Amino acid sequence: EVQLVESGGGLVQPGGSLRLSCAASGFTFGGYVMTWVRQAPGEELEWVSSITNGGRRAIYADFVQGRFTISRDNDQNTLYLQMNSLKPEDTAVYYCARRKTFDSGINYDYRGQGTQVTVSS
Repeated sequence: EVQLVESGGGLVQPGGSLRLSCAASGFTFGGYVMTWVRQAPGEELEWVSSITNGGRRAIYADFVQGRFTISRDNDQNTLYLQMNSLKPEDTAVYYCARRKTFDSGINYDYRGQGTQVTVSS
């Protein structure tokens, strides 16, 4: 059974940082592209970032470019999202997801339960 479990969310002040983690199990983690997506209250799901199965290439949505960094540890079956210079508009539930293609957009086959990130003073 594919399982994706996010952690690391919380309340942070504007300009602060958080590091999200996603523990994967039930599949060969290193064989898949992984992605982060998010959903703000009352908004649609939006794509944040994707990383190749080997971790050598990553792409980002314009609104997080230069602030967020996606990475992975295939030995630990874990995906990460380092979030710096956080803004109130980054407030959302963040989900990690598995996908088959290295591209942008909401395109995945499994998704975790999410972790809440709230940016507020």
